[in-house]
Amino acid sequence: MEESIDSKKKELRPDKIIKLEGIDIRDFFGTNNIKFNKIISFFPKLKLIARDHEIKIFGAPHDVNYFSDRFSFLMDYYHRYNSMSEEVIDDLLSDENQKVGSPLDEDFILHGNKGEAIRARTDNQKELLKSYKNNDLLFAIGPAGTGKTYTAIALAVAALKEKEVRRIVLTRPAVEAGEQLGFLPGDLKEKLDPYLQPLYDALFDMIPQKKLDLFFEERIIEIAPLAFMRGRTLSNAFVILDEAQNATNGQLKMFLTRMGKNSKFVVTGDLTQIDLPKPGTSGLQHAIDILSDVKQVKTIFFDQRDIVRHKLVKDIVLAYEKEPFK
Repeated sequence: MEESIDSKKKELRPDKIIKLEGIDIRDFFGTNNIKFNKIISFFPKLKLIARDHEIKIFGAPHDVNYFSDRFSFLMDYYHRYNSMSEEVIDDLLSDENQKVGSPLDEDFILHGNKGEAIRARTDNQKELLKSYKNNDLLFAIGPAGTGKTYTAIALAVAALKEKEVRRIVLTRPAVEAGEQLGFLPGDLKEKLDPYLQPLYDALFDMIPQKKLDLFFEERIIEIAPLAFMRGRTLSNAFVILDEAQNATNGQLKMFLTRMGKNSKFVVTGDLTQIDLPKPGTSGLQHAIDILSDVKQVKTIFFDQRDIVRHKLVKDIVLAYEKEPFK
């Protein structure tokens, strides 16, 4: 009797457990486990049990190892594209020789949260994508709505996913855009988040919420005011300074000299929207001028032709160019 009880206990012990980290389980397995059931159908010799963020596998060693190898394709695909359909499962598990890919054109950057392709859409966005490969410091200068910051953040997320860098650092000068915001309640993060919200908005398009929260917690992605960069060395990182027209000469010099080994720096700004008390103190134009002949530094000037927001934004920008205010 004891022997049969021991045998039963042994049968209940999984031969392998796979941890599902950084994955939205409901999305990955589908409504009513429809995707998980499809996965199971490819491995009739195994017993597979999904519980919380684990898959328990019961079966012969050789079948278990085969499943583990094939399942890694699904994990890789999901982490890369943030989405996985039943058709993708069919393709990945039916073909024993290669992983499923997408016929990506040269303008492709990465897949967003819902699996949609994020691409460089305008000539200057494409130039930013192309120049990123051969330059360690990029200036992307132009009016609102041209996608310069969004494209830069997409490049950063793609570099992190491809393990080209270990972390992303996004920063902005904490300068009020004309409004007197006064005393803001809350802790330091709550006081500063309004200045940094546009950066969060772009990340929410590209990384699932749970994974993004984990990246913030582990400081794989960091968003901080420009003043917090002082004294640091940023190595193995993709670093973006947004709204750089609101940085002084001293601040821009401080930021640019944070560059460490294996890092990419992108500086974005709009020279027509300086919010400093004394606009003449902006250091962006000065930095562009003095670094124009330095190797591995590239400046890309965006214009109204690159505007990808509502069609009225282009007309608004043109109107203000014709009749600038003082």
